[in-house]
Amino acid sequence: MPITLEQFVHTPRIAYFSMEIGLRSEIPTYSGGLGMLAGDTLRSAADLSIPLVGVTLASRNGYFRQVLDEFGRQTELPDPWEPGDWAIPLPAKISVPVADRDVWVQAWLYGLSGASGYQVPVLLLDTQLPENGPEDRRITDQLYGDGIEYRLTQEIVLGIGGARMLQALGFKVHTYHMNEGHSALLALELLRRDERRPDRMEPHGDVYDTARVREQCLFTTHTPVEAGHDQFDYPLVDRLLARFMDLNEIRRLAGNQRLNMTRLALRLSGYVNGVAKTHAEVSRQMFPEVHVHAVTNGVHPGTWTAPAVQRLFDRYIPAWRFEPDMLVRADQIPPQETWSAHTEAKAALLDAVRRLTGVSLDPEVATLGFARRMTAYKRPDLLFSDLGRLKTIAQRHPIQIVMAGKAHPNDSGGKALIERLFRMRDELSGAIRMVFLPNYNMHLGHLLTSGVDLWLNNPLRPLEASGTSGMKAAFNGVPNLSVLDGWWMEGCIEGVTGWAVGNGGGAESNGGDAQALYATLENKVLPLFYDDRAGWIRVMQGAIAKNAYYFNSHRMMRRYATAAYIR
Repeated sequence: MPITLEQFVHTPRIAYFSMEIGLRSEIPTYSGGLGMLAGDTLRSAADLSIPLVGVTLASRNGYFRQVLDEFGRQTELPDPWEPGDWAIPLPAKISVPVADRDVWVQAWLYGLSGASGYQVPVLLLDTQLPENGPEDRRITDQLYGDGIEYRLTQEIVLGIGGARMLQALGFKVHTYHMNEGHSALLALELLRRDERRPDRMEPHGDVYDTARVREQCLFTTHTPVEAGHDQFDYPLVDRLLARFMDLNEIRRLAGNQRLNMTRLALRLSGYVNGVAKTHAEVSRQMFPEVHVHAVTNGVHPGTWTAPAVQRLFDRYIPAWRFEPDMLVRADQIPPQETWSAHTEAKAALLDAVRRLTGVSLDPEVATLGFARRMTAYKRPDLLFSDLGRLKTIAQRHPIQIVMAGKAHPNDSGGKALIERLFRMRDELSGAIRMVFLPNYNMHLGHLLTSGVDLWLNNPLRPLEASGTSGMKAAFNGVPNLSVLDGWWMEGCIEGVTGWAVGNGGGAESNGGDAQALYATLENKVLPLFYDDRAGWIRVMQGAIAKNAYYFNSHRMMRRYATAAYIR
């Protein structure tokens, strides 16, 4: 049956706002982990029949398509898609104030279907309209487009425009969930919906009913780094938003020095959470005036599990798609069948590697995977800190390495890291086969997290808020070898679900972590893989039974529903 607006507007809903949402590879409205988490949130809502409505930007040119030359130099090209191929246009148009002009916004409706047929609507906001001038038509073209003014204009469209669009379309919204601070201006829009009335004034003299807005809003913060929070200088804010709200009111709510979108969201949300227990602790230290709850992230079971592994679960744990906590029984699956499903997923990855790079990897060799946003604190080059040591390890127990990841167009350090990885690849030639797959996306992420034998993650502590790629690996029985940060602080059971790099006792030097990584690989991981296949499969099943059973977005959404949505 064709999707229609009418089927969604009569049910009271939670409006889930996110600058990026990963719906599918063909719709490049995501850049990385934040968008993948948003997509998994909505997919689990659809599976569990939780009445959400997603709000994001159309991002007609995507984030970017990554092209790498022979030296690893990254070039960014547009990654265009046509909303009309996947979504239907909606009739309402609303305007938002930007400087001295009105920018008009329309929405596309995408229906995200759950396993039982329940659908969650997603609104894709679009300014490519004849009512707008050429500059304004481009606002929703590129995700995280270049320039601070472009970013603030996008966030005006997302927050203010998204709230107005929901109202214009007739959605009955009782709760607004801000996924990161990009959409925080929606809270100001909610404030403005009440007239300034003396009986609404708060004891300290506020002319807006902030208590009412706090009852409606909740906020999920994703970064423990102050520099990672969007901030805008007030001269720019005043120029773009003077017609929307008095600057002094914005200052009072969002910080006196700059408009801090995170602080604005914190001030106007009645429920705030970090995305892992450790991240919540760090956030409480950053914002001691706020009670920060912890809702550890999860990944969507059906999306990130390889077909062969899905069939295995369907055979032995048939309820797993709706009740992934039943995967606690994964250690009862016949070991050889677990291994056979993995070898099928690995063959699919190696086939993709061959098609994309021309390199044929050996299915019998231990394959290490690393795929992240390429930036300094993720330390993608940690494994290559001592090439001599790495070669010595590989002489005894062969390894091969598959990597992928994009650097932000303005992150020169991240781009330099990719070039360094290409040099490492060349220096390892003849000793260790290594490939770097271009244009990392949902499809490649699925192949990588299910097809490698071991998943690496080595951020600089405590800068990893959560991390979800390792959770995807766990669903496929791929153990993690990771720094004790983010979700792995909760998920690591040494030698049972995977292994830790270091002891998690605080930020360590690259040298210390590299040596710990090498020692664990040489003395624990590789000997188990090559010399004790039964023991290795026990760890694979431990990753499923003790990680995947818990670190899934079904559990996450049930927690949001009981702790945040029903208050």
